[in-house]
Amino acid sequence: MPKMKIRGGDLDLVEYDFHPFHPGECIKTLGFEDTYDLIPFPGTVTTTAPARIHLSVLDMNRFAPDRPGGGGIGFAIQIYCTAEVECTLTGFEIDYAREPILRHFVEVFRQTVGYEGGFRIKARDHEHQHVGLGSTSTVLVAVAQAMNAALGSPLTDLQLRLLIGNNYVEETLDGRITPGFETGVGPAVATYGGMAVMGDELTLVSQRPFADGKNVVIGIPPSDISSAGEKEFDLLMNRARSLDYRDRELKAYLILMDLVPALERGDLETIGDIVWEIEFRGSKRAEVEHHSFAIYHYMSKIRDAGFEFVGMSSVGPSIAVVTERSVEETVAFLRSIGLETAISTRVDNQGIRITYSPG
Repeated sequence: MPKMKIRGGDLDLVEYDFHPFHPGECIKTLGFEDTYDLIPFPGTVTTTAPARIHLSVLDMNRFAPDRPGGGGIGFAIQIYCTAEVECTLTGFEIDYAREPILRHFVEVFRQTVGYEGGFRIKARDHEHQHVGLGSTSTVLVAVAQAMNAALGSPLTDLQLRLLIGNNYVEETLDGRITPGFETGVGPAVATYGGMAVMGDELTLVSQRPFADGKNVVIGIPPSDISSAGEKEFDLLMNRARSLDYRDRELKAYLILMDLVPALERGDLETIGDIVWEIEFRGSKRAEVEHHSFAIYHYMSKIRDAGFEFVGMSSVGPSIAVVTERSVEETVAFLRSIGLETAISTRVDNQGIRITYSPG
């Protein structure tokens, strides 16, 4: 794979050399390896994990493909990924379209807890592709929690989140894998639900219920600009870093001093005001402008129409609207300004569900 250049400023230029590897290589157990009392469940463990809307990274200078972190904010929605896991005597059976990613984390988990048996795994994502819902991290959470539960829960939620973040990968065209970007927002909200505020090194700073009973509608603006692969790398690691040098302190202040208190009192309008301000700051501005200023035009129309909360999800171009207004009214308005409606749902404030079915 090619070397990618990272520029944060005039005197800040480094090259990142991607080195793809095979699933099961380059494992990071983070010192969690121990002699655990493993109790294989005699049946099937099923997990259901909510997807996420990722609103913003806090500082792009604090994460890279081989360094998870950077902080961030996001919330869980009622769109789900599932996993079914059975313990077997030996070997692995993985039923999932992106098998190398799961195979790698299975090896991470096995090596960490010292499990010498096998697994039969069936995973399904939410099938809403390329709309910023983080299917990869959500599936990993579903599978990780299911494997853990199937062995008597030897690891904590925190350990699982750190293992996922530090071993987060994307697949390459030749069936190998390479380190990917991970802030920890997806695994945190998939586990606990609600809205999460993450600090650096995958630290969970705050988790609160968010917009309970309100509607979430995701609209997709017309855009033929890619945010995947090398395009995503260039976006996140160059202009976004430069802008975060300037605005990261302000973003952190807004989140700590205004957003978290607004979450405590359930003030959707104030939360929407803060998220709107962040849309114009630092790395989030780079992500929005990557799809042209037309994104701001669409979002401004939604704000001017009085909808409480609007923000672009992840690297876009999808726009998330959270509102007390009805789904029908919201969808009709989005269509009137030229946005296709991708999903109508609600916030998930419960997090992952685990069920046990005896064999």
